[in-house]
Amino acid sequence: MGKKCISVFFLAVLAGLAISIGGCIFLVTENKILGALFFTVGLYIIVLNGLFLYTGKIGYLATVEDKIGYIPVLLFTWLGNLAGTWLGAMGMQCSKLSFLSEVAAQVSAAKLEQSVISALILAIFCGVLMFVAVDGFKETKNPLILFLCVSVFILCGFEHCIANMFYFSMGHAWSGKAFGYILLMTLGNSIGGMLIPQVKRMADKYVA
Repeated sequence: MGKKCISVFFLAVLAGLAISIGGCIFLVTENKILGALFFTVGLYIIVLNGLFLYTGKIGYLATVEDKIGYIPVLLFTWLGNLAGTWLGAMGMQCSKLSFLSEVAAQVSAAKLEQSVISALILAIFCGVLMFVAVDGFKETKNPLILFLCVSVFILCGFEHCIANMFYFSMGHAWSGKAFGYILLMTLGNSIGGMLIPQVKRMADKYVA
């Protein structure tokens, strides 16, 4: 399990870097629709290379047999995503894209000004879409579902805990409150991610 978790961590760091690329595209693009569409490049990198993204893995906790053994995988995935988004933000701040810190700060402030209930609900809806995107691609290999689901959650303003790790790092917005909101959004993404597979699993017991 130790070597597996280390492997998961580094694959998760790469996933965090991929989300950083998506976040950078979103921040640098003035057109909101194009920014939401091209953000999906980050998730596409992840699914094509088998990287570990927390919001793409949490939904399977509802169906995996060894739930206890899967929890460390999720934990190291989350930590790796955090490290990867931080590294991505630090790298961009050392480049000519450092001006995006001001944009990220504005994005982060808006996310932290909302109520706890708002953040949780929006994170749940994001979790649903992320599971549909990742599981849909896994089943069909059609990237269209990735672009549709990710674009929708961004345009609706749903909260993605890993993307927000990047925005908070890029915008120098980390604080006790920010960390608390990341944990809250992680909870919401987890609930949303497990919602469909859990309900389907329960329904399968009674509908045969």
